[in-house]
Amino acid sequence: MGLALIFDMDGVLIDSNPLHREAWAAFNLRYGLETTEAMQEQMYGKRNDEIVRNFFGAELPAEEVEARGAAKERLYREMLADGIEQFLVAGVRDFLERHQKSPMALATNAEPLNVDFVLDRAGLRKYFRAVVDGHQVERPKPFPDIYLRAAERLGAKPRECVVFEDSHSGVEAAREAGMQVIGLCTTHVNLQGTALNIDNFLNGKLAEWLEAQERAL
Repeated sequence: MGLALIFDMDGVLIDSNPLHREAWAAFNLRYGLETTEAMQEQMYGKRNDEIVRNFFGAELPAEEVEARGAAKERLYREMLADGIEQFLVAGVRDFLERHQKSPMALATNAEPLNVDFVLDRAGLRKYFRAVVDGHQVERPKPFPDIYLRAAERLGAKPRECVVFEDSHSGVEAAREAGMQVIGLCTTHVNLQGTALNIDNFLNGKLAEWLEAQERAL
Protein backbone atom coordinates (compact mmCIF):
# COMPACT_ATOMS: atom_id res chain seq x y z
CA MET A 1 0.00 0.00 0.00
CA GLY A 2 2.89 2.35 0.64
CA LEU A 3 2.93 5.19 3.13
CA ALA A 4 -0.29 6.48 4.63
CA LEU A 5 -0.25 10.23 5.26
CA ILE A 6 -2.23 11.68 8.18
CA PHE A 7 -2.63 15.41 8.68
CA ASP A 8 -3.61 17.60 11.58
CA MET A 9 -5.61 20.62 10.40
CA ASP A 10 -4.90 23.86 12.31
CA GLY A 11 -1.25 24.77 11.77
CA VAL A 12 -0.75 22.05 9.15
CA LEU A 13 -3.28 22.49 6.35
CA ILE A 14 -4.17 26.00 7.39
CA ASP A 15 -2.07 28.47 9.36
CA SER A 16 -5.06 29.44 11.46
CA ASN A 17 -3.60 29.67 14.93
CA PRO A 18 -3.02 33.46 14.74
CA LEU A 19 -6.71 33.82 13.89
CA HIS A 20 -7.71 31.47 16.69
CA ARG A 21 -5.66 33.60 19.08
CA GLU A 22 -7.44 36.73 17.88
CA ALA A 23 -10.85 35.06 18.15
CA TRP A 24 -10.22 33.77 21.68
CA ALA A 25 -9.02 37.18 22.83
CA ALA A 26 -12.11 38.90 21.40
CA PHE A 27 -14.48 36.23 22.72
CA ASN A 28 -13.01 36.21 26.23
CA LEU A 29 -13.47 39.97 26.49
CA ARG A 30 -17.23 39.37 26.30
CA TYR A 31 -16.83 37.93 29.80
CA GLY A 32 -14.32 40.55 30.97
CA LEU A 33 -11.45 38.09 30.70
CA GLU A 34 -8.09 39.36 29.45
CA THR A 35 -6.30 36.66 27.47
CA THR A 36 -2.64 36.34 28.46
CA GLU A 37 0.12 34.79 26.36
CA ALA A 38 0.24 31.86 28.80
CA MET A 39 -3.48 31.26 28.18
CA GLN A 40 -2.97 31.36 24.43
CA GLU A 41 -0.20 28.78 24.69
CA GLN A 42 -2.59 26.46 26.53
CA MET A 43 -4.98 26.22 23.59
CA TYR A 44 -2.61 24.75 20.98
CA GLY A 45 -3.55 21.19 20.00
CA LYS A 46 -6.40 20.92 22.51
CA ARG A 47 -10.09 20.20 22.11
CA ASN A 48 -12.50 23.08 22.70
CA ASP A 49 -14.04 21.73 25.90
CA GLU A 50 -10.57 21.57 27.46
CA ILE A 51 -9.76 25.13 26.38
CA VAL A 52 -13.01 26.59 27.72
CA ARG A 53 -12.51 24.90 31.10
CA ASN A 54 -8.90 26.09 31.22
CA PHE A 55 -10.03 29.66 30.59
CA PHE A 56 -13.26 29.82 32.61
CA GLY A 57 -12.90 27.13 35.27
CA ALA A 58 -13.40 23.37 35.58
CA GLU A 59 -16.68 23.88 37.47
CA LEU A 60 -18.46 25.36 34.44
CA PRO A 61 -21.52 23.22 33.52
CA ALA A 62 -21.14 21.03 30.45
CA GLU A 63 -23.89 22.83 28.51
CA GLU A 64 -22.23 26.20 29.15
CA VAL A 65 -18.84 24.79 28.08
CA GLU A 66 -20.41 23.65 24.82
CA ALA A 67 -22.22 26.95 24.29
CA ARG A 68 -19.13 29.09 24.85
CA GLY A 69 -16.98 26.90 22.64
CA ALA A 70 -19.55 27.03 19.85
CA ALA A 71 -19.87 30.82 20.11
CA LYS A 72 -16.13 31.32 19.88
CA GLU A 73 -15.92 29.06 16.83
CA ARG A 74 -18.71 30.98 15.08
CA LEU A 75 -16.64 34.12 15.61
CA TYR A 76 -13.55 32.36 14.23
CA ARG A 77 -15.38 31.19 11.08
CA GLU A 78 -16.71 34.69 10.47
CA MET A 79 -13.16 36.03 10.65
CA LEU A 80 -11.83 33.31 8.32
CA ALA A 81 -14.65 33.22 5.77
CA ASP A 82 -13.41 35.64 3.11
CA GLY A 83 -9.70 34.86 3.26
CA ILE A 84 -9.28 31.14 3.66
CA GLU A 85 -6.94 30.75 0.67
CA GLN A 86 -4.40 33.16 2.15
CA PHE A 87 -4.29 31.09 5.34
CA LEU A 88 -3.44 27.78 3.64
CA VAL A 89 0.07 26.61 4.52
CA ALA A 90 2.39 27.25 1.57
CA GLY A 91 2.54 24.36 -0.87
CA VAL A 92 -0.10 22.21 0.85
CA ARG A 93 -2.58 22.14 -2.04
CA ASP A 94 0.08 21.05 -4.56
CA PHE A 95 1.43 18.50 -2.08
CA LEU A 96 -2.00 16.92 -1.61
CA GLU A 97 -2.51 16.88 -5.36
CA ARG A 98 0.82 15.10 -5.95
CA HIS A 99 0.04 12.47 -3.31
CA GLN A 100 -3.64 11.95 -4.07
CA LYS A 101 -3.05 8.28 -4.90
CA SER A 102 -1.67 7.70 -1.41
CA PRO A 103 -4.10 6.90 1.42
CA MET A 104 -4.55 10.20 3.29
CA ALA A 105 -6.57 11.11 6.36
CA LEU A 106 -7.30 14.17 8.45
CA ALA A 107 -7.07 13.71 12.24
CA THR A 108 -7.74 16.84 14.27
CA ASN A 109 -8.98 18.02 17.66
CA ALA A 110 -10.75 20.87 15.83
CA GLU A 111 -14.49 21.28 16.15
CA PRO A 112 -16.47 19.34 13.48
CA LEU A 113 -18.09 22.51 12.09
CA ASN A 114 -14.63 24.03 11.63
CA VAL A 115 -13.40 20.89 9.90
CA ASP A 116 -16.31 20.97 7.47
CA PHE A 117 -15.86 24.70 6.93
CA VAL A 118 -12.16 24.43 6.05
CA LEU A 119 -12.38 21.29 3.92
CA ASP A 120 -15.36 22.51 1.92
CA ARG A 121 -14.53 26.21 1.64
CA ALA A 122 -10.92 25.43 0.58
CA GLY A 123 -11.90 22.46 -1.63
CA LEU A 124 -9.64 19.98 0.19
CA ARG A 125 -12.12 17.28 1.21
CA LYS A 126 -11.57 15.25 -1.97
CA TYR A 127 -8.02 14.36 -0.91
CA PHE A 128 -8.94 12.58 2.33
CA ARG A 129 -10.26 9.04 2.49
CA ALA A 130 -10.95 9.47 6.21
CA VAL A 131 -11.71 12.45 8.44
CA VAL A 132 -11.51 11.95 12.21
CA ASP A 133 -12.14 14.70 14.76
CA GLY A 134 -11.58 14.77 18.51
CA HIS A 135 -15.24 14.05 19.26
CA GLN A 136 -15.06 10.68 17.50
CA VAL A 137 -12.68 9.27 20.13
CA GLU A 138 -12.96 9.06 23.89
CA ARG A 139 -9.55 10.63 24.49
CA PRO A 140 -8.32 13.54 22.30
CA LYS A 141 -4.68 14.37 21.67
CA PRO A 142 -2.17 14.02 23.36
CA PHE A 143 -3.57 10.48 23.59
CA PRO A 144 -2.95 8.34 20.48
CA ASP A 145 -6.61 7.36 19.92
CA ILE A 146 -7.35 9.78 17.07
CA TYR A 147 -4.33 8.69 15.03
CA LEU A 148 -4.98 5.00 15.63
CA ARG A 149 -8.58 5.53 14.48
CA ALA A 150 -7.39 7.31 11.33
CA ALA A 151 -4.92 4.52 10.52
CA GLU A 152 -7.63 1.91 11.06
CA ARG A 153 -9.96 3.70 8.67
CA LEU A 154 -7.19 3.85 6.06
CA GLY A 155 -6.40 0.17 6.53
CA ALA A 156 -2.81 1.05 7.47
CA LYS A 157 -0.50 -0.19 10.21
CA PRO A 158 1.00 2.48 12.50
CA ARG A 159 4.51 1.85 11.14
CA GLU A 160 3.21 2.68 7.65
CA CYS A 161 1.86 6.07 8.75
CA VAL A 162 3.49 9.49 8.62
CA VAL A 163 1.78 12.24 10.62
CA PHE A 164 2.04 15.98 9.92
CA GLU A 165 1.75 17.97 13.14
CA ASP A 166 2.42 21.45 14.51
CA SER A 167 1.76 21.04 18.26
CA HIS A 168 3.56 19.31 21.11
CA SER A 169 0.42 17.40 22.10
CA GLY A 170 -0.08 16.26 18.51
CA VAL A 171 3.50 15.01 18.19
CA GLU A 172 3.09 13.14 21.46
CA ALA A 173 -0.14 11.56 20.24
CA ALA A 174 1.39 10.41 16.95
CA ARG A 175 4.50 9.00 18.59
CA GLU A 176 2.39 7.16 21.17
CA ALA A 177 0.52 5.66 18.23
CA GLY A 178 3.82 4.31 16.87
CA MET A 179 3.98 6.66 13.89
CA GLN A 180 6.69 8.89 12.48
CA VAL A 181 6.07 12.64 12.59
CA ILE A 182 6.88 15.57 10.33
CA GLY A 183 6.79 18.82 12.28
CA LEU A 184 5.33 21.99 10.72
CA CYS A 185 6.99 25.02 12.31
CA THR A 186 3.91 27.24 12.01
CA THR A 187 3.15 27.25 15.75
CA HIS A 188 6.42 26.27 17.44
CA VAL A 189 9.93 26.94 16.14
CA ASN A 190 11.28 23.51 17.01
CA LEU A 191 9.18 20.44 17.75
CA GLN A 192 10.92 17.66 19.64
CA GLY A 193 10.47 14.02 18.69
CA THR A 194 9.91 14.60 14.98
CA ALA A 195 11.77 12.94 12.13
CA LEU A 196 11.94 16.25 10.24
CA ASN A 197 10.87 19.84 10.89
CA ILE A 198 9.80 22.00 7.95
CA ASP A 199 8.43 25.53 7.55
CA ASN A 200 5.92 24.47 4.90
CA PHE A 201 5.27 21.95 2.12
CA LEU A 202 7.67 23.65 -0.29
CA ASN A 203 10.66 22.28 1.64
CA GLY A 204 12.71 20.08 -0.72
CA LYS A 205 13.87 17.80 2.10
CA LEU A 206 10.32 16.56 2.59
CA ALA A 207 10.13 14.76 -0.77
CA GLU A 208 13.55 13.17 -0.22
CA TRP A 209 12.57 11.95 3.25
CA LEU A 210 9.26 10.48 2.09
CA GLU A 211 10.94 8.67 -0.81
CA ALA A 212 13.43 7.14 1.63
CA GLN A 213 10.59 5.96 3.88
CA GLU A 214 8.76 4.41 0.93
CA ARG A 215 11.88 2.45 0.01
CA ALA A 216 12.28 1.24 3.58
CA LEU A 217 8.79 -0.29 3.83
